[in-house]
Amino acid sequence: MTVLSVNVNKIALLRNSRGRDYPKLLKFVEQLLALGVKGITVHPRPDERHVTRQDVYDISQYLRSRSDVEFNIEGYPSEDFLDLVMAVSPAQCTLVPDQPDQLTSDHGWDVSANASQLTDVLARLRKAGIRSSLFLNASITAVELVPGVDADRIELYTEDYARSFGTAAQDKVIAQYAAAAAKAHELGLGINAGHDLNLENLPEFLKIPHIAEVSIGHALVVESLQQGLAGVITQYLAITGA
Repeated sequence: MTVLSVNVNKIALLRNSRGRDYPKLLKFVEQLLALGVKGITVHPRPDERHVTRQDVYDISQYLRSRSDVEFNIEGYPSEDFLDLVMAVSPAQCTLVPDQPDQLTSDHGWDVSANASQLTDVLARLRKAGIRSSLFLNASITAVELVPGVDADRIELYTEDYARSFGTAAQDKVIAQYAAAAAKAHELGLGINAGHDLNLENLPEFLKIPHIAEVSIGHALVVESLQQGLAGVITQYLAITGA
Protein backbone atom coordinates (compact mmCIF):
# COMPACT_ATOMS: atom_id res chain seq x y z
CA MET A 1 0.00 0.00 0.00
CA THR A 2 1.10 3.57 -0.73
CA VAL A 3 -0.01 6.34 1.64
CA LEU A 4 -1.80 9.26 -0.01
CA SER A 5 -0.72 12.49 1.70
CA VAL A 6 -2.84 15.41 0.54
CA ASN A 7 -1.05 18.75 0.33
CA VAL A 8 -3.54 21.40 1.50
CA ASN A 9 -1.55 24.47 0.42
CA LYS A 10 -3.89 25.30 -2.46
CA ILE A 11 -6.90 25.34 -0.14
CA ALA A 12 -5.07 27.81 2.09
CA LEU A 13 -4.18 29.90 -0.97
CA LEU A 14 -7.84 29.99 -1.99
CA ARG A 15 -8.78 31.10 1.53
CA ASN A 16 -6.09 33.78 1.63
CA SER A 17 -7.25 35.26 -1.67
CA ARG A 18 -10.46 36.46 0.02
CA GLY A 19 -8.94 37.78 3.23
CA ARG A 20 -11.18 35.75 5.52
CA ASP A 21 -11.34 32.24 6.95
CA TYR A 22 -13.21 30.66 4.04
CA PRO A 23 -12.83 27.94 3.06
CA LYS A 24 -11.85 26.77 6.55
CA LEU A 25 -8.66 24.77 6.22
CA LEU A 26 -9.37 22.52 9.21
CA LYS A 27 -12.83 21.67 7.87
CA PHE A 28 -11.18 20.61 4.63
CA VAL A 29 -8.66 18.47 6.54
CA GLU A 30 -11.51 16.94 8.53
CA GLN A 31 -13.35 16.07 5.31
CA LEU A 32 -10.25 14.47 3.83
CA LEU A 33 -9.80 12.26 6.87
CA ALA A 34 -13.47 11.29 6.82
CA LEU A 35 -12.95 10.12 3.25
CA GLY A 36 -10.09 7.85 4.32
CA VAL A 37 -6.98 9.95 3.70
CA LYS A 38 -4.11 8.96 6.03
CA GLY A 39 -1.64 11.77 5.37
CA ILE A 40 -1.70 15.57 5.39
CA THR A 41 1.13 17.65 3.91
CA VAL A 42 1.83 21.36 4.26
CA HIS A 43 4.61 23.51 2.82
CA PRO A 44 4.74 26.74 4.83
CA ARG A 45 6.71 29.46 3.06
CA PRO A 46 8.26 32.55 4.65
CA ASP A 47 5.73 34.93 3.05
CA GLU A 48 2.76 32.77 4.22
CA ARG A 49 1.15 33.08 0.82
CA HIS A 50 -0.79 29.90 1.44
CA VAL A 51 -0.31 27.80 4.61
CA THR A 52 0.56 30.01 7.59
CA ARG A 53 2.47 29.20 10.76
CA GLN A 54 -0.83 29.28 12.64
CA ASP A 55 -2.26 26.74 10.18
CA VAL A 56 0.63 24.41 10.99
CA TYR A 57 -0.08 24.70 14.72
CA ASP A 58 -3.82 24.23 14.18
CA ILE A 59 -3.47 21.16 11.95
CA SER A 60 -0.91 19.64 14.29
CA GLN A 61 -3.21 20.11 17.27
CA TYR A 62 -6.15 18.63 15.37
CA LEU A 63 -4.15 15.58 14.30
CA ARG A 64 -3.03 14.78 17.84
CA SER A 65 -6.27 12.85 18.23
CA ARG A 66 -5.65 10.96 14.98
CA SER A 67 -2.64 8.73 15.52
CA ASP A 68 -3.52 6.88 12.30
CA VAL A 69 -2.85 9.99 10.20
CA GLU A 70 0.65 11.22 9.37
CA PHE A 71 1.49 14.91 9.31
CA ASN A 72 4.25 15.88 6.86
CA ILE A 73 5.79 19.35 6.89
CA GLU A 74 7.99 20.23 3.94
CA GLY A 75 10.19 23.22 3.29
CA TYR A 76 13.64 24.74 3.20
CA PRO A 77 15.49 24.16 6.50
CA SER A 78 15.90 27.74 7.66
CA GLU A 79 16.07 28.30 11.41
CA ASP A 80 12.51 29.69 11.42
CA PHE A 81 11.27 26.60 9.58
CA LEU A 82 13.10 24.23 11.87
CA ASP A 83 11.81 26.04 14.97
CA LEU A 84 8.28 25.50 13.68
CA VAL A 85 8.91 21.82 12.92
CA MET A 86 10.42 21.20 16.34
CA ALA A 87 7.51 22.97 18.01
CA VAL A 88 4.84 20.75 16.46
CA SER A 89 6.86 17.52 16.02
CA PRO A 90 5.21 16.09 12.88
CA ALA A 91 5.56 12.47 11.83
CA GLN A 92 7.75 13.52 8.93
CA CYS A 93 9.75 16.52 7.76
CA THR A 94 10.62 16.74 4.08
CA LEU A 95 13.53 19.04 3.30
CA VAL A 96 13.21 20.93 0.01
CA PRO A 97 15.91 23.19 -1.52
CA ASP A 98 13.61 26.14 -2.26
CA GLN A 99 14.51 29.81 -2.32
CA PRO A 100 12.21 32.06 -0.21
CA ASP A 101 10.60 33.67 -3.29
CA GLN A 102 10.35 30.49 -5.37
CA LEU A 103 6.98 29.93 -7.02
CA THR A 104 7.06 26.16 -6.53
CA SER A 105 9.57 23.38 -5.92
CA ASP A 106 11.47 22.66 -9.13
CA HIS A 107 14.56 20.61 -8.28
CA GLY A 108 15.97 18.20 -5.75
CA TRP A 109 18.91 18.60 -3.40
CA ASP A 110 22.51 18.63 -4.53
CA VAL A 111 23.45 16.42 -1.60
CA SER A 112 27.20 16.69 -2.12
CA ALA A 113 27.23 20.49 -2.20
CA ASN A 114 24.96 20.73 0.86
CA ALA A 115 26.24 17.75 2.86
CA SER A 116 27.33 19.72 5.93
CA GLN A 117 24.04 21.59 6.25
CA LEU A 118 21.94 18.48 5.62
CA THR A 119 23.90 16.33 8.05
CA ASP A 120 23.36 18.87 10.83
CA VAL A 121 19.64 19.35 10.13
CA LEU A 122 18.94 15.65 9.71
CA ALA A 123 20.68 14.88 13.00
CA ARG A 124 18.44 17.43 14.73
CA LEU A 125 15.34 15.84 13.25
CA ARG A 126 16.47 12.37 14.22
CA LYS A 127 17.17 13.49 17.80
CA ALA A 128 13.65 14.94 17.95
CA GLY A 129 12.14 11.65 16.76
CA ILE A 130 10.94 13.12 13.45
CA ARG A 131 11.27 10.99 10.33
CA SER A 132 13.21 12.82 7.62
CA SER A 133 12.92 12.86 3.85
CA LEU A 134 15.03 14.61 1.20
CA PHE A 135 13.46 16.00 -1.98
CA LEU A 136 15.60 14.45 -4.70
CA ASN A 137 15.90 14.19 -8.46
CA ALA A 138 15.58 10.67 -9.90
CA SER A 139 19.32 10.01 -10.01
CA ILE A 140 21.14 6.93 -8.75
CA THR A 141 24.18 9.13 -8.07
CA ALA A 142 22.11 11.44 -5.88
CA VAL A 143 20.47 8.55 -4.04
CA GLU A 144 23.82 6.96 -3.26
CA LEU A 145 24.86 10.09 -1.33
CA VAL A 146 21.82 10.08 0.99
CA PRO A 147 23.07 7.51 3.54
CA GLY A 148 26.09 9.75 4.08
CA VAL A 149 23.89 12.52 5.49
CA ASP A 150 21.63 10.03 7.32
CA ALA A 151 18.15 10.79 5.96
CA ASP A 152 15.39 8.24 6.55
CA ARG A 153 13.66 8.63 3.19
CA ILE A 154 13.86 10.34 -0.15
CA GLU A 155 11.02 12.04 -2.00
CA LEU A 156 11.44 11.62 -5.73
CA TYR A 157 10.69 14.89 -7.56
CA THR A 158 8.29 13.69 -10.24
CA GLU A 159 7.83 16.66 -12.58
CA ASP A 160 10.11 15.09 -15.21
CA TYR A 161 7.95 11.97 -15.15
CA ALA A 162 4.75 14.03 -15.37
CA ARG A 163 6.10 15.99 -18.35
CA SER A 164 7.09 12.81 -20.15
CA PHE A 165 3.81 10.98 -19.51
CA GLY A 166 2.10 10.06 -22.76
CA THR A 167 5.13 10.98 -24.87
CA ALA A 168 7.78 8.89 -26.61
CA ALA A 169 10.13 9.62 -23.70
CA GLN A 170 7.86 8.12 -21.03
CA ASP A 171 9.40 4.64 -20.86
CA LYS A 172 12.95 5.98 -20.66
CA VAL A 173 12.06 8.49 -17.96
CA ILE A 174 10.11 6.09 -15.76
CA ALA A 175 13.00 3.64 -16.03
CA GLN A 176 15.20 6.32 -14.45
CA TYR A 177 12.75 6.68 -11.57
CA ALA A 178 12.53 2.91 -11.14
CA ALA A 179 16.32 2.65 -11.02
CA ALA A 180 16.60 5.44 -8.45
CA ALA A 181 13.88 3.84 -6.32
CA ALA A 182 15.55 0.43 -6.55
CA LYS A 183 18.85 1.91 -5.39
CA ALA A 184 17.12 3.69 -2.50
CA HIS A 185 15.43 0.47 -1.42
CA GLU A 186 18.75 -1.37 -1.67
CA LEU A 187 20.30 1.24 0.64
CA GLY A 188 17.49 0.87 3.19
CA LEU A 189 15.85 4.21 2.43
CA GLY A 190 12.10 4.77 2.38
CA ILE A 191 10.74 6.17 -0.89
CA ASN A 192 8.18 8.95 -1.27
CA ALA A 193 7.23 10.81 -4.44
CA GLY A 194 5.54 14.03 -5.40
CA HIS A 195 5.03 16.93 -7.82
CA ASP A 196 2.51 16.97 -10.67
CA LEU A 197 1.26 13.46 -10.02
CA ASN A 198 -2.41 13.12 -10.92
CA LEU A 199 -5.18 10.61 -11.58
CA GLU A 200 -3.95 9.99 -15.11
CA ASN A 201 -0.24 9.43 -14.50
CA LEU A 202 -0.21 7.98 -10.96
CA PRO A 203 -1.25 4.39 -11.78
CA GLU A 204 1.70 3.91 -14.12
CA PHE A 205 4.11 5.51 -11.66
CA LEU A 206 3.01 3.20 -8.84
CA LYS A 207 4.12 0.19 -10.85
CA ILE A 208 7.51 1.14 -9.41
CA PRO A 209 7.95 -1.03 -6.29
CA HIS A 210 8.37 0.24 -2.74
CA ILE A 211 6.76 3.70 -3.05
CA ALA A 212 5.70 4.37 0.55
CA GLU A 213 3.93 7.71 0.08
CA VAL A 214 2.80 10.13 -2.60
CA SER A 215 2.14 13.78 -1.83
CA ILE A 216 -0.47 15.37 -4.10
CA GLY A 217 -2.08 18.79 -3.83
CA HIS A 218 -2.36 20.98 -6.91
CA ALA A 219 -3.69 18.33 -9.28
CA LEU A 220 -6.02 16.90 -6.65
CA VAL A 221 -7.63 20.31 -6.09
CA VAL A 222 -8.04 20.91 -9.83
CA GLU A 223 -9.54 17.44 -10.31
CA SER A 224 -11.84 17.98 -7.34
CA LEU A 225 -13.15 21.16 -8.93
CA GLN A 226 -13.79 19.21 -12.10
CA GLN A 227 -15.20 16.00 -10.63
CA GLY A 228 -16.11 16.58 -6.99
CA LEU A 229 -13.88 15.91 -3.99
CA ALA A 230 -15.38 12.61 -2.81
CA GLY A 231 -15.06 10.99 -6.22
CA VAL A 232 -11.47 12.17 -6.62
CA ILE A 233 -10.38 10.94 -3.18
CA THR A 234 -12.04 7.57 -3.77
CA GLN A 235 -10.11 7.20 -7.02
CA TYR A 236 -6.77 8.12 -5.42
CA LEU A 237 -7.29 5.70 -2.56
CA ALA A 238 -8.14 2.93 -5.01
CA ILE A 239 -4.95 3.62 -6.97
CA THR A 240 -2.76 3.70 -3.85
CA GLY A 241 -4.35 0.55 -2.44
CA ALA A 242 -5.56 2.20 0.79
